[in-house]
Amino acid sequence: MSLFLAVPFALAAAAAGSGPALAPLDSIYPDLETLYRDLHAGPELSLQEEKTSAKLAERFRALGYEVTERVGGFGVVAVMKNGAGPTVLVRADMDALPVEEKTGLPYASTVKATDSEGNTVPVMHACGHDVHMTSLVGAATLLARARERWRGTLVLVGQPAEEAGNGALKMLSDSFLARFPKPDYCLALHDDATLRAGTLGWTSGWALANVDSVDVTVFGRGGHGSKPEGTVDPVVIAARTVVALQTIVARENSPFDPAVVTVGSIHGGTRRNVIPDHVTLQLTVRSYKPEVRQRLLAAIERIAKGEAVAAGAPREPEVKVLDGTAATYNDPTLSKRVASALAGAFGAERVLEVPPIMAGEDFGEFGKAADAPSFMFWVGGVPAAKLAEVQGDTSKLPSLHSALWAPDPEPTLKAGAAALTVGVLELLGRK
Repeated sequence: MSLFLAVPFALAAAAAGSGPALAPLDSIYPDLETLYRDLHAGPELSLQEEKTSAKLAERFRALGYEVTERVGGFGVVAVMKNGAGPTVLVRADMDALPVEEKTGLPYASTVKATDSEGNTVPVMHACGHDVHMTSLVGAATLLARARERWRGTLVLVGQPAEEAGNGALKMLSDSFLARFPKPDYCLALHDDATLRAGTLGWTSGWALANVDSVDVTVFGRGGHGSKPEGTVDPVVIAARTVVALQTIVARENSPFDPAVVTVGSIHGGTRRNVIPDHVTLQLTVRSYKPEVRQRLLAAIERIAKGEAVAAGAPREPEVKVLDGTAATYNDPTLSKRVASALAGAFGAERVLEVPPIMAGEDFGEFGKAADAPSFMFWVGGVPAAKLAEVQGDTSKLPSLHSALWAPDPEPTLKAGAAALTVGVLELLGRK
C-alpha cells in the first residue's frame, strides 16, 4: 500500500469502524487492477455491454452473491442478504463512448464497434465507467469478507446505457423493484477529472443537471441565392432564432436557478448559391429544478415559432424534445452522513465539498422510483504529478469524455473501493 493511502486509513479508519473491513484492500488490489485493465481494453457501447456484464456477473457469483443477468438489457443485479436491516443499492455504470483513445497506455482500447446507426466507430472508456465497475467489485469483495460487521441487504447494480441516458429506466421498467429488494438508500460514485487521485468530492442537494436534447427545424421557401426576395430564407430565420434563444437564460430565468441553452449544431443547405427549404438546430438544455426545465423547453418552442412568424415562414417550426435525463439530487441528510463517515475513514483533508455541475446522470432514477434517498459522490483520478505540472489549473488537463483521459489507477481504484465500502458500512454497519 502506498504511503498516500496507508496514512489516512491507519490513522482514521478505526474511528469510522471500517478499518478491519478495509484491511484486505492491499491484497486484493493486484486482481482489481487486472480487472480494470481488462475492462478498459475491452469497452462496449451503450446497450451492447454483453461481455462486460458477464465479467461482472462472474465476479459477483464467485463472491457468494445471488446474481441475475440481462435486467433491462445487459443489466446485472447481485444481491447479498445478511440478516435483518436496511437495504442499500450500490450502482456502477458499464457502457463506454464512441471515442478513439489517444492515451498511449499499454492497455489502451483499440476496439471498434457498430453503433445504433450502423456506423463503425472507435470505443473507449473515456468517462471512467471502468473505474466505477472495478470499485464496485472491490467493495463487493471487502463487504463479502466482512459480513460480521454489517446487517441488512446489499444490492449491487451493473447498469447499462448510462451514456444513452436511459439505462436506469430500462432496468426499472424490467420489474426491477418487484424482482429485487427495494432499497432504503442508493449510493454511487463517479470518477472526477479535476480532483487529485485518491481524494473524494461530495455535493449536497442538486448535484447533476436535467439534460434535454432538442431539435428545432425551421422552414422557408428555397430558391436561387441571387434572388433572395423570391424566397423565405430559413438560414436567416435559424440565425435569428439562435440569437433569440440566448435571451432565455439571460432575461427569462432567475440567476439563482442555473440553466444552459446551447445550440451545438446547425444543418442546412447544400451550396452557397442555393437558399434551402429548411434548417435544423440541435440543442442541449440543462437545468436542475423541474419547473425551470419545463420553462426552458416552453420558451424554446415559443421563440422558434415567433421568429418563424416574424419572417413570414410558410409553416411553423418542428420542435422535438428527444432523449432526456432527470437531474441528480443528493439527499442532504444522507449526503452529510456518508460524507462524515468518509472523512472519518480518509481524513477530512481528502474529502472535499464541491459545487454541482451541469453534466447529466441517470443514477437518480433508482432513488426516485424507490422513494429512497440517494447520494452520488466523486473519486478523483488526476495523477498528482499532472496537477503539479499545471499548478492546479485543471482546465489544462484532459476532461471526462476526452480521448486523453487516463486516471491514475492505484490511488483511484483503492479510494473508490474503500469509499463505497465505508458508505455501505455507515448505513448497514453493526453499531
